[in-house]
Amino acid sequence: MSNKNNYLGPLIIIGVLFFVFGFVTWVNATLISFFRKAFSLDNTSSYLVTFAFFISYTIMALPSSVVLKKTGFKNGMALGLLIMAAGTLIFIPAAQMASYPLFLVGLFTIGIGLTLLQTASNPYVTILGPKESAAQRISFMGIANKLAGVISQYIFAGILLAGGAAALTAEEELKKVEVPYLVLTAVLIVLAIVVRTTKGLPELEAEEEPADGLKPAAQKKSIWQFPNLVLGIAAIFCYVGVEVIAADTVINYGISLGFPEEQASKFGIYTLAGMMIGYLLGIVLIPKYISQNRYLLLSGIMGIAFSLLAIFTGGIISVYCIAFLGFAHALVWPALWPLALDGLGKFTKTASALLIMGISGGAVLPMIYGAIADKIGSTQQAYWLLIPLYGYILYYAIVGHKKKSW
Repeated sequence: MSNKNNYLGPLIIIGVLFFVFGFVTWVNATLISFFRKAFSLDNTSSYLVTFAFFISYTIMALPSSVVLKKTGFKNGMALGLLIMAAGTLIFIPAAQMASYPLFLVGLFTIGIGLTLLQTASNPYVTILGPKESAAQRISFMGIANKLAGVISQYIFAGILLAGGAAALTAEEELKKVEVPYLVLTAVLIVLAIVVRTTKGLPELEAEEEPADGLKPAAQKKSIWQFPNLVLGIAAIFCYVGVEVIAADTVINYGISLGFPEEQASKFGIYTLAGMMIGYLLGIVLIPKYISQNRYLLLSGIMGIAFSLLAIFTGGIISVYCIAFLGFAHALVWPALWPLALDGLGKFTKTASALLIMGISGGAVLPMIYGAIADKIGSTQQAYWLLIPLYGYILYYAIVGHKKKSW
């Protein structure tokens, strides 16, 4: 019983960090609409926000593990928070110079810090506590992440997208980011100090490679000989793509449908709320009533269904269908990882880094969505992109994860 109490303090600290992940990640939906208006951008250019932010995961996935070997997990998390603080601080000169490229540099820097922070903190969720309840802890961390996203979108939408009596110049619009990002910088620095100095967070030793799956792994010489992993990386790419498209395009989509900017600025909250409901349902249903594999299959089906409804309906119903996508794919991430890593043995750590690189779907696929919307002149019809992406997730749930050889 004392062990349980020993886990509680560190898990609360990690929960706060997951809250921070969500706060800085999901504000991107508001920033996309804000920059689109302030800099008069087209759809494609506005989604450089997600590209700059998420491409850092691909670039930093492998270097992060090298950094952590040198710094240790605690110091690595503190360093990640300080790098994020440097990124948020870049927003101040970017606003004063009215420079969209400099804002993108800030977002990229935040993403680098976040990659290091996530690589360091995720192991704590599984290690701090019994293995059999790890999935439950991951779900609670997911709820903290999405709750932070709801709060950040609500706060920043009120600050950045609130309508005024008179139209503001681009320079006046951009000054709106200065105070909130100064506050965010201060919070990140304080958190870095807390993480670095707290005694409640133990230093983790590097994990030994898992024993299970060593025999099949020993028969293979290359990580690319595992179809379940290779196909799983593609599934992560598709999943993060649809997650970011559903959450980060819905505000612009609402504006394009004719909703007032102030009303549309809240639409991203609907998608995150859908994801939170999905996490809560997963805690209740999995594995007692439904297996994680079966839920993954249902996620693909629901994703296709809600995407088609979003395309063929209109107005607020179509917006709600995009929000329901959050519910549809909420548990895809925790379901994909064990399937992709099954039987990897000695290759597990490298495979985990490759799966993190699959997060680049959040960089590339929203850009493709924006390019399609600009090309055909319809943000609604551009959602056809979601159909093959959810289709692939469905394929992986039914066939792909079972493949053990090419």
